[in-house]
Amino acid sequence: MNYQTERMMQLHKAAMEIVETVGMKFHHPRAIEILKEHGIRCEENVAYFTEEQLMYWVRKAPFCFTLYGNDEKYNCNFGGHEVNPAPPYGAPYITEPDGKRRAATTQDYVDFIKLFEANDNYKTNGGPIVAIDEVEPRLGALAMWYAAYTHSQKVMMIHTGDKAVMDALIEASETAWGGKEALKEKPRMFTIVDVNSPMQFGNQMTETLIALAEAGQAFTVANCSMAGSTSPVTLAGTVALIIAENLPVIALAQMVRPGTPVLLGSQSCTADMATGQIAGGSPEGALCYKYAADLAAFYGLPSRGGGAITDSKIVDPQSGYESMITLMACYENHMNMIIHAAGILNGYNAVSFEKVLQDFEILNYVKRYVREFDINEETLALDCIKEVGHSGEYLTSEHTFDWCRVEPMNPQVSSRGTVADPVNQFQNRLNQYKERLLAKYEKPKTDPAKLAEIKNIFEKAGLSRQWMDMVDNL
Repeated sequence: MNYQTERMMQLHKAAMEIVETVGMKFHHPRAIEILKEHGIRCEENVAYFTEEQLMYWVRKAPFCFTLYGNDEKYNCNFGGHEVNPAPPYGAPYITEPDGKRRAATTQDYVDFIKLFEANDNYKTNGGPIVAIDEVEPRLGALAMWYAAYTHSQKVMMIHTGDKAVMDALIEASETAWGGKEALKEKPRMFTIVDVNSPMQFGNQMTETLIALAEAGQAFTVANCSMAGSTSPVTLAGTVALIIAENLPVIALAQMVRPGTPVLLGSQSCTADMATGQIAGGSPEGALCYKYAADLAAFYGLPSRGGGAITDSKIVDPQSGYESMITLMACYENHMNMIIHAAGILNGYNAVSFEKVLQDFEILNYVKRYVREFDINEETLALDCIKEVGHSGEYLTSEHTFDWCRVEPMNPQVSSRGTVADPVNQFQNRLNQYKERLLAKYEKPKTDPAKLAEIKNIFEKAGLSRQWMDMVDNL
């Protein structure tokens, strides 16, 4: 047994003791019913699993799966070493460059969709990038689904909701993508189902899980334990809790529908011991992502972490170096899905257009680093080196002309060489990058008959038809 496997076994053993002795509290009565029907010991609303019971159900989850985009070039594979960055999730506010916070408009939300659609690094789009102030919070999942469906061709991230909202969302999805069985055959959507640390799973998350599992759609479990406040201050204890909170939820999904596509996920980090607040952009947060990826591989599951995280309140040096270390940890450890791969500020409390664009650049840097370089006859350039010898130069060589657009990364935001306005150059280049991406965006075509049927479904569920008509024209 090698060193890392031994560590995995230590963490696994501790997690199994937690699920058997502490148990997982499921607040929704239907969850307890399902667990009892499958032989799990429940005392009131706390479920206690033996290792044998838990692993029996966890092993029914697929070790890899595919989610499908409206355009097949955006299909995403989850499992193995493939990495899929995704937009931010769950921010209530937008932060302006001066640090002031404001509510997000529908136009803001659609503009975020357009930026992620125009960036070829992303095959996913949508979901609760930011709360839309003009829509009733309960109906946010429907509004975000509609905006993403009409403005994106990529795999769709969605928001969670109560049973009525999720039923309407699934009905619209079946309309959009060919019916109930076609949607199961080619799953299109994923979301996060959150665990409440320590060791609790709530009502709305249960209703979302059941709806998605029955429809054959994917989700990732996420706990956001903070070492020192909602989990043990030691990372070993926190990572053991990550396992103990993930696996019972994964098992529940497999009881609803064996083979439900699911990712073992974590958004865990540490708490700042001076204030008790979240420290998401910390080295400890990066380590939690590393171990979530390692543990997912250990259990034969795809992994999810995320992403470009910072506790800074604005786009500044702190937001850059914290986002770099957390995103790098995900990429180096082959995290299959990286939610929050651009845009998050202030410990998940806000997003900003500037942060999205900064993180697009960080993502380019990280991807270039992990790609390394090829070693072959052409890249070794021995003929070129011999020709240049001791007194020549490489700038005008044929080899440079052949390779200058292949190997060096071309930065979109970072400046090099002489800069006319160094004080404002970063903001200026962010603005120019945003303009280029929005100019590149092309709105997809939608079937008018399907769109009319979807509007009827959502209007019946409470979403304003006038609002949907407005979105059509953005």
